[in-house]
Amino acid sequence: MGERIKLTTADGFSLNTYKAIPNGKPKGGVVLLQEVWGLNNWIRSEVDRYAREGYLCIAPATMDRLEYGFESENYGSDHFAKVGQLMKSFDPAKALLDIEAAVKAAADGGKVGVTGYCFGGALSWRAAHAGLGLTAASGYYGGGVPNYIDLAPGIPIEVHYGENDTGIPLDQVEALRKRYPEVPVYLYPAGHGFCNSDRQVYDEASAKKANARTLAFFAQHLA
Repeated sequence: MGERIKLTTADGFSLNTYKAIPNGKPKGGVVLLQEVWGLNNWIRSEVDRYAREGYLCIAPATMDRLEYGFESENYGSDHFAKVGQLMKSFDPAKALLDIEAAVKAAADGGKVGVTGYCFGGALSWRAAHAGLGLTAASGYYGGGVPNYIDLAPGIPIEVHYGENDTGIPLDQVEALRKRYPEVPVYLYPAGHGFCNSDRQVYDEASAKKANARTLAFFAQHLA
C-alpha cells in the first residue's frame, strides 16, 4: 500500500522513509516512529494501517544516522547486541531533525500527530516536548523514562505501557504519572512490545485497546 521515499532534513541528511496515503481526503497526518529494528515489516504494516484509517502516515528511519538503511526482522537476543552497539552513538537532537522533516511531509494531510513504539515511544515524548509543528502525541512503552521525564510536553500527549514490561519498571511509569497528572497514562496486562504482531510478546487484546485509544485521541486533536 505504501512506498519507500527519501526525505531531506534541515541539516541536509537524506533519510529513508516509508509513506502511505489514504483513499480520499486525509483526516490528518501521522508520523510513526519505529522500534530499534528499523523500517521493518511490522512498522510498514502499521503505516499502512493508519492510511487505511484515513491518515497520511510517514515513518522516518530514525536509525539511519547510526547505520544507513538498517532494518531487521530478527527479534532474537543475538540481535540486541548489535542494536546496543548502534545505540551508543544515538543523538536525540539529530533524531528530532529527522522527525521534523517527517512532520513537514505529513502536514500534506493536515494537522499532524506522532506515535511510536519502544525507541519510537521515547522519541514521541521528546517530540512532544520539542513541538516540531506537531498537534498531538501517543507514545507506546518508551523506555528510559528517567531520560525524558524532565522534558515537559508542549502538546497533548497520552502514553501506553505494559504492566509486565521487565524493561520499564512500574515505579518509573508512576513517577511519570505523578509529574504530569494531566497526561493519560494507560497500563495493559502485557509485556514490552505488546503491539507488535510479528513478535511472540504480542497481546492482541491489549494492542486493540491501545490502538483504539490512539485513534480516538488523534480524531479529537487532529480534526
